[in-house]
Amino acid sequence: MTDTVPAEARVRACGCPEYERSTVDRRAVLGGLAALGAGAATVALAPRADATTSLTFADGTYTGDTLVVLSFRGGFDGLSAVVPVADPAYLTLRPTIGIPTSRTLQLDARFGLHPALAPLLPWYTAKKLAFVHALGLPNPTRSHFTDMAELERAAPGSSLRSGWLDRMVGATDRPGTFAGTALGTASAPASFAGPTLELAMRSVDRFTLSGAWDATEEARWSTALRALHAGAAPQHAGPATTALDAVATTTAMKNAGYSPAHGAVYPSGDLAASLRDVARLVKTGVGLRAATVDSGNWDMHEGLGRSDRGWMFDQLGQVAAALAAFMTDLGPAADRVTLVTLSEFGRRAAENGSGGTDHGHGNVSMVLGGKVNGGRVYGTWPGLGAGQLQQGDLAATTDFRSLLGEILERRCGLTASTVLPGLPSARLGVVRRDA
Repeated sequence: MTDTVPAEARVRACGCPEYERSTVDRRAVLGGLAALGAGAATVALAPRADATTSLTFADGTYTGDTLVVLSFRGGFDGLSAVVPVADPAYLTLRPTIGIPTSRTLQLDARFGLHPALAPLLPWYTAKKLAFVHALGLPNPTRSHFTDMAELERAAPGSSLRSGWLDRMVGATDRPGTFAGTALGTASAPASFAGPTLELAMRSVDRFTLSGAWDATEEARWSTALRALHAGAAPQHAGPATTALDAVATTTAMKNAGYSPAHGAVYPSGDLAASLRDVARLVKTGVGLRAATVDSGNWDMHEGLGRSDRGWMFDQLGQVAAALAAFMTDLGPAADRVTLVTLSEFGRRAAENGSGGTDHGHGNVSMVLGGKVNGGRVYGTWPGLGAGQLQQGDLAATTDFRSLLGEILERRCGLTASTVLPGLPSARLGVVRRDA
């Protein structure tokens, strides 16, 4: 099986040794998990000759949304994406990289959208996209590694070491093979760490048996491996059976092919490819309950660029095109999908001397879906004045768990406090329950 070069290998130099070290550390930690995943993929089998894409799954009675978590890794600059045009301190703090009001796309009297995010404006106007500004961790450190670990654990002050999405999937009724799936990676993120079985795959079409070169060999491997694990303890039989079942399904999907619907055209790139696979899994009905997708290369300590070109402009343009295609492709299925973006922290309010921004705190989150109360920028804006900043950062006035808790309660039908211990009581009204 031939894989593309991982996104991390193509990341632009950011001048942040802490991020580079944490990336290596994370990859080293996940390397062990990836090895297990590779072993699981090795035991997996393509489907029988009579397999079709008319797939049914007896995986419980979950009727909530598919929750898609798009992680902007590296520290997303929410002040560039959703610009506080009414705050007089903004352009003073960012004289060269700030987005002039005349260049933004108006969201309301307070905020404008970065021009590179123009493909998302129709979804905002259609009230299927909302933003939450000044969102953050309760105890930020400005460390990539520490803050991302806390974000994905989402249990500050507790002894829990599992990931919040593992707890989310585990709280649903009898999750099936694809209930929790990480796309675009061979190793699941820490948000999926825990006792619930989840999948990680670079893509649907590339999640195949490695080593069995034809259908005869695949049949032999499958028979032998299923027999080998028959009667084994669940911790051994579960991953093997899950892998075998998953590859059988993805091979059936590959054989059937996939064409995006409703005129959706995905751009090139890893992010778009992963979102395309999420839409594909949703519409095929494999029982997807939580999916993760990563977008990296956001640690812009230098050379962030201008409002009409440069690093940030290019990155945001890729995100916008991919998300717009994803929503178009889903069509009516978007009514059962909620996508939320997260990042370990925002950026400093003031630009630095290298035309970039350093590690900060308060950030913005995008929430997309058919049942989003969109067309609004939510959250309490704390201001960028000298007396309003938190050690030079945009203050976080909304705990990120308040947003996640609301989505879990209203769109996933779960008791959010069982997933997010110590969950704040505040809710913003970003999403609504089914009528």
